[in-house]
Amino acid sequence: MSAQNSAGIQALLEAEKEAGKIVQRARQYRVERLKEARKEADKEIQALKQQKVAEYAKYEKEHAGNKDAFAAKIDAETEARLVQTVVEFEKGKDDVVAKLIAAVTKVQPTLHKNAIKGKYNA
Repeated sequence: MSAQNSAGIQALLEAEKEAGKIVQRARQYRVERLKEARKEADKEIQALKQQKVAEYAKYEKEHAGNKDAFAAKIDAETEARLVQTVVEFEKGKDDVVAKLIAAVTKVQPTLHKNAIKGKYNA
């Protein structure tokens, strides 16, 4: 009976070793799959990054010319407004100067509405 027990124990030990090997292979397989998944994810990220960089470069190239044209348009509008302002200034300058001179030279002294009559004009 002891031989049978010894053989049974030996079989259990061998089964345990085999199970350990299976577990070890499973762990190794999982590690390899994780490494592969990381590599694939890195490749996808790099591809997406390159795609986005290319899209940005294309967008920037398309709109770079518009920026210069837009700046030129704004400069032209500003210059036109400045010319219009100078023309209007020259047009109304004489009238404004005449009104200022008239207001300064034609002073009509009057008492303030709060001044008491008779107190200051004796």
